[in-house]
Formats: sequence, structure tokens, C-alpha cells
Amino acid sequence: MRVVLLLLLSLSAALAQQPYRPIQATEAGPNLPTQPIGPNDLIAVAIYDAPELSRTIRVSADGFIRLPMLKQRVEARGLYPSDLETAIVNALRMEEILINPFVTVTISQYQSRPVSVAGAVKMPLVFQAESAVTLLEAISRAQGLRDDAGREILVSRSQPGPDGTPVMLTRRISVRGLIDEADPSLNVVLTGGEEIRVPEVGKIYVMGNVKKPGAFPVQDGSDTTIMQMLALAEGLMPYASKQAYIYRREAAGPKNEIPVSLEKIMKRQTPDVVLTANDILYIPDNSGKRMRVSALEKILLLGGSAGAALIYTLR
Repeated sequence: MRVVLLLLLSLSAALAQQPYRPIQATEAGPNLPTQPIGPNDLIAVAIYDAPELSRTIRVSADGFIRLPMLKQRVEARGLYPSDLETAIVNALRMEEILINPFVTVTISQYQSRPVSVAGAVKMPLVFQAESAVTLLEAISRAQGLRDDAGREILVSRSQPGPDGTPVMLTRRISVRGLIDEADPSLNVVLTGGEEIRVPEVGKIYVMGNVKKPGAFPVQDGSDTTIMQMLALAEGLMPYASKQAYIYRREAAGPKNEIPVSLEKIMKRQTPDVVLTANDILYIPDNSGKRMRVSALEKILLLGGSAGAALIYTLR
């Protein structure tokens, strides 16, 4: 028993002589960015014991920075902060400004990693990809898709072409595959410089002497005919003409006028006509007068209740 007590006393004395070291949680590593420095980024350069050289610098459009007293610019484009620290140290030593400089570089603000989200989203925006983000995260930042969003998302990014000239490549992402089926291969990673555009769902415009003129979405994977559109427009007015017109633009040219006999379609004397997205189906009145396609397009540009009111006024 006496031996045990002696051992405990000697151990306590040894511990008392050790300096106190508080127990800490796991220390976090350095807060390193996951994206390299690019043109127009804002960086902070701190040089120990040389406040006259320390400052916040905007990277030039060609990717270089300039420090006081240094004759040569230092290239920052494509470097991480630790790499740029080494480059600045080497430059200061080479020009014999400081013998053994200690340099710290931090990124204050990214400007070289823009990701734009536009189109049929609830809040179009442009943000900087300070770290790699996924397509779903980008759409979430835009508060999700609108109800009139189409069936695909266009992701465009610049890639160097065969001769070194930047070429914009666009990938089409299925909304159903990305969101409904959660296909991970479609949730592409964005690192900055991408343009995300969500087109609106295709629409067919029914105008003229129908009870409910307006724009109606095109159903995916199925043909949309004139009779279906007339049903959505709640039918013809009593004085509507039985001669209708489809205005359709082929490629980048003017809209073509396609006359259609509603009377023959209704009597099943001729097949129903399939319409495509962005078609204008116009039914004039039976007086023989009708509006020009340019006037119809101006009404479409008004949109909403103003366009609908004008349609009712002019029909």
C-alpha cells in the first residue's frame, strides 16, 4: 500500500511540472479556395513587416498583378493563393527588394467565375462560383423553375476550339431526367463561365373570333391539332369565319400564311391540321376582313390582360 501511495505522489508531482495545455477540438485546416485566381478577381496581398507593399489588388484583364517597387508584373491567372505567394516571394527576391519575405495571399472577391441563370426561373440571377456547384444548386439559387418552364435546360460554356479560339458549346439537359428521375449524370458540375437558360414551354396562340383567345402550352410528346386548340379556346364565336389562317415562321424567315378550311375539318371532309410551337391560329370574322400578321404579333408582344383586351376590341 505504501508503495502505491509513493507512485501516485510521484506521478502527481511530474504532472504538476508540465505546462498547462488546454484540450481543443479538432483544428480546422486553412480556408483554401477551391477555385484558382482569374481575371478581375480581388485579392489581398500581405507582406510581413512591409506594410508599404501590402495591399488589395484587382487582377488585370490579362491575369497579372502589379506590386509597388516591382518592375515586372506577376502572373496570377490560374494560380491558387499558395502558388501566388511563392511567385511573389520569388519576384521580391529576384529584384532584391526583400531578402526573405513572408507573403500571404487571400481571395477577397471572385469576379472571374460568373454563372448566369436566366429564362423560365423564378429569380434570374448571376452569381460567382466560389467553389464548384451543381446544376441543381444553381437552379435552387434561382428559386426553382417557373410553371411555364419547358422540358429541357440549356447549359452553355466556352471551350477552346481547334485553333485556340473560344467556342460556345451547349448541352441540353432533360428536366424530367434531372428533377423527376434524379439522374446524377445530368446534374453537371459548374465551375464558372457557364450560361444556364431555361426556355419557356412551347405555346400555340389562338386569336380572333373565339370565346377565349390566348396562348396555350404545347403538350410534350403528342400532336396538337386545330380542333384541340379550338376546344381550349372554348369554341368559335357566332360570327366567326369558317376560313382560318395559320401563321408559321420557318427558320429565320418571315411568317408563312397557311389557309385552313375550318368547315371541312369540322365536317370531317379533310384531316385535322397539326400545329407546332409558336404557331398563330387566327380566325377572322365572316365579313372577310382580317388583321395583318404584323398587327397580330404586336398584340402578342403586349401579352397578359392588355393583349387579351386588345384582341376582344379588334375582333
